[in-house]
Amino acid sequence: MDKGTQWRIWESCWIALRISLLLCIGKQACAQIRYSVQEEVKEETVVGNIAKDLDLDLSTLVDRRFRIVSGPKDGLFQVNQNNGVLYVHKKIDREEACDISNPCVFNLKIAVDSPLEIHYVVVDITDINDNAPRFPDKQQTVEIAESTLPGARFQLQSARDPDIGVHSVRSYKLSKNEHFDLEIKDRDDEKVPFLVLQKALDRERKAEHELTLTAVDGGNPSRSGTLNVTVTVLDINDNRPVFSQEVYTVHLQENVPIGTIVLKVNATDLDEGSNGQIIYSLGSNLNRKFYEVFDLDTVSGEIRVKSEIDFENTDVHRLDVLASDKGTPPMTVNCRVTVKILDVNDNDPEIEITSLSNVVPEDSKPGTVISLISVSDKDSGVNGKVICSLSTNIPFELKPSGQENMYSLITNSYLDREAISHYDITVTATDLGQPSLTAQRSLHVQISDVNDNSPEFSRNPIELYLMENNTPGASIFSVTASDKDMNENAVISYSILRGDGAKNNMPTFLSINSETGVIHALKSFDYEVTKTFQFHVLATDSGTPSLSSNVTVNVFILDQNDKVPVILYPVSANGSAEGVEEIPRNVNAGHLVTKVRAYDADIGYNGWLLFSLQEVSDHSLFALDRYTGQIRTLRSFTETDEAEHKLVILVKDNGNVSLSATASVIIKLVEPKEAFATSDVKNAVNHDESNDVTFYLIITLCSVSFLFIISIIVLIVMQCSKSADYSSKYLQDTNYDGTLCHSIQYRSGDKRYMLVGPRMSIGSTLVPGSNGNTLVVPDRRRRTSGEVRGESVIFIVQKRDSSYTYL
Repeated sequence: MDKGTQWRIWESCWIALRISLLLCIGKQACAQIRYSVQEEVKEETVVGNIAKDLDLDLSTLVDRRFRIVSGPKDGLFQVNQNNGVLYVHKKIDREEACDISNPCVFNLKIAVDSPLEIHYVVVDITDINDNAPRFPDKQQTVEIAESTLPGARFQLQSARDPDIGVHSVRSYKLSKNEHFDLEIKDRDDEKVPFLVLQKALDRERKAEHELTLTAVDGGNPSRSGTLNVTVTVLDINDNRPVFSQEVYTVHLQENVPIGTIVLKVNATDLDEGSNGQIIYSLGSNLNRKFYEVFDLDTVSGEIRVKSEIDFENTDVHRLDVLASDKGTPPMTVNCRVTVKILDVNDNDPEIEITSLSNVVPEDSKPGTVISLISVSDKDSGVNGKVICSLSTNIPFELKPSGQENMYSLITNSYLDREAISHYDITVTATDLGQPSLTAQRSLHVQISDVNDNSPEFSRNPIELYLMENNTPGASIFSVTASDKDMNENAVISYSILRGDGAKNNMPTFLSINSETGVIHALKSFDYEVTKTFQFHVLATDSGTPSLSSNVTVNVFILDQNDKVPVILYPVSANGSAEGVEEIPRNVNAGHLVTKVRAYDADIGYNGWLLFSLQEVSDHSLFALDRYTGQIRTLRSFTETDEAEHKLVILVKDNGNVSLSATASVIIKLVEPKEAFATSDVKNAVNHDESNDVTFYLIITLCSVSFLFIISIIVLIVMQCSKSADYSSKYLQDTNYDGTLCHSIQYRSGDKRYMLVGPRMSIGSTLVPGSNGNTLVVPDRRRRTSGEVRGESVIFIVQKRDSSYTYL
């Protein structure tokens, strides 16, 4: 193997190593998959199978789709969304698609849906030998003084080959001649041909020499390009300009103002006159972009910035500067100027948000992934390092993923839609440059409802005061519950809980509208039968599973004046309200003749009875007490008074529309002896009956006292279990005027009994939680001698002879 072949093999290995190093230090060095495809391949050519290389089971990909999230803007590649096969979509010309001086690499970001995954794919476009070397010009003229000594070198144009690696320019050949030889120098990453004078020139023998320079690449088969070189032999100018440095290196920040001096090259010539005057120029073999960026002053040698410099486009500029004297022929020398661009933090970070869904259930557990966020910065070094953060006071956080500059947006606490229904999340990316640059993106997350709230009643329990004798089927009340959830989770239906019929069968007489909560009574209630009852209403939402709550409704039946007074005495033998009383003629004024006894089943004002004389035979003899029903004499009887008198007594209650009953009392005047005999007989009978009645009264008083003590204990317990506010809401001032207004009278033989209670004003209030028939009345005292307190009082009155005994 010859040295040339060994040199080419070593050079190929070195280039491959450099390409690998460039790929490794790039930002995408950590890509998961790397493919390689040649340029100029046909469309639909398969690059690789992503699903297979990721070890994804194709049988589980029924609902998964592959798509390219980011990549070349002109859509050079496509991916089969079903099987993950990556293929060429458009014909790729590496030299057109990429910078010919660098490896051609495309970074693709592939998203796999359900669940969302992001994978990085790096596609290397390998070069083929589809371009021949080309010279900038077809013709180059080289002027050489005839006095030039053998060994002098003259730089020729370098050929450019868009291909890279072994397909680039590998060697040069010079047409056969007797005066010149060819020398190749490596300068940076290119080969520069030099024309070497082997034999002195004689202008008189030959003024011009036509040569052909051939550039050959390393392809198989190889391609070549030619340059016609005309050597013009000039007269003597024996000193060549010399640069102070063969290579100039300068560092320049990007975005410097236009007109900034990059550097000043300097060349000298020992000749005098025009042969020593130097003109500077840029080499003709430079990339055209360089001429757009820099400008060279031909006299001073100053290189100035001509247009905007962007580090992200090109980080190094290499210029060839020529220095030529004005001799005849002119002599030229060149130098290399390398301008290294320094990065400035002039690019804002970029944020890319790939959302799984912008609707998140409120019962999502902490750690639920909401979105995938990737950040990038075109700057390099510290200027390209990005820190990502979120807005404060939100139940979300960023969790770094395995990929560089890749984050997962997750929940870090439990969500509550009823508290906050949506979040506007601001993602902020800040680089580490000085000064730092910031970018922001907003992400709207809607919290969806789940059925996590039970219906609620505004108050529990509910007190309902219902007048008796209500119309059956009419609505009596309406309950309303609210639910903090929304949509079907907040649709509420109502029902009445049916309890044990033996304990409380009243709910069976109620119905409720399941949608509106309106309660209807199916029967008319009677206060005298039922004074209070309780039922429960259940509110159930329509969520899955449904939630419910109930409320207790305490119903208090209010009394109406619907009962007619019942007269207990007088009662005749045939059952009519008529009685006969015999009194001696010698009684004095104020003598108690008898007492009309009556009761009313109503309570309060409706049960307060008033007595009045509707008919009387002699108004001067008898008087009727309107409150007690006692009939007394107004004066002593005379011989001229009739022996029999009839009194018609009207008994009426105190309702708004009062009800009444009448009774007749026949009063017979007898002689004192007859009255005494009659009284003895009655007393004998009454004495025996009195013993029995007294026994029953003692039992009754003991029972009432025991029930009263139990009621007090229950009331104290109930009041302690409620707050003071609750009690004060329902205990209101009552209006008690001290009148004994309610009485229940009954008769046992000749003994007559009366139960009397205090009069209640119409504004008296039933106390919730106490016995249904208990009235709470404040202690309002009267200044009269007949003071009656607000406590309930039971009087047992027994008539003996013509007087009443209060037991």
